[in-house]
Amino acid sequence: MKPFPARGLYAITQSQNNPNKLKSVDALFEAVAAAIRGGASVIQYRDKKPVDAPYVARELVKICHQSEVPLIINDDIELAIISKADGVHLGKDDGEIIEARKHLGTTAIIGVSCYNSIERALTAQALGATYVAFGRFFPSSSKPLAAPADIDTLRQAKAALNLPIVAIGGILPENGGQLLVAGADLLAVIGGVFDYEPEQSTLAYQHLFDD
Repeated sequence: MKPFPARGLYAITQSQNNPNKLKSVDALFEAVAAAIRGGASVIQYRDKKPVDAPYVARELVKICHQSEVPLIINDDIELAIISKADGVHLGKDDGEIIEARKHLGTTAIIGVSCYNSIERALTAQALGATYVAFGRFFPSSSKPLAAPADIDTLRQAKAALNLPIVAIGGILPENGGQLLVAGADLLAVIGGVFDYEPEQSTLAYQHLFDD
């Protein structure tokens, strides 16, 4: 299992509504490899209508591990087990942290969507989550119906939690800095990476993480 990074860009794959038409698995693999070359610190495999997901996930694990980058599966604990991914990301309807930990082991990465709720994040921390994610912070074409989150939630989370904090939702190189200042450790990006040329898009975020 690869460890979860303390800081950096968290790139999430997008197969639907993608102007680059990443419909072939080879195109997806190259896009992920390009995002890693650009500096992505972690990759999440997210596909709401997957075809041969076990094969795709296993190949993504190989690509990520060649560069010492963890691969996280969205929503699906069973797929994480089958593919030997580094962990799973859970939304409010995607299973329980304790169940995921039981099946994936003590070193697995388990992330939890907390939307705009500090209470949910505190519960996730108490149950053994690896990281928590808040958002959406800005309008998002990938998740247009997601409820908005307040930047002040990041400030509260930073004071209350001992876990890495991920921010998501409409994040661009131009607006991500304020989320890091407020308390986010990682910025999760879908369209901002995969709607364009992934290596160059990912590179554009890197200045945000310069100390």
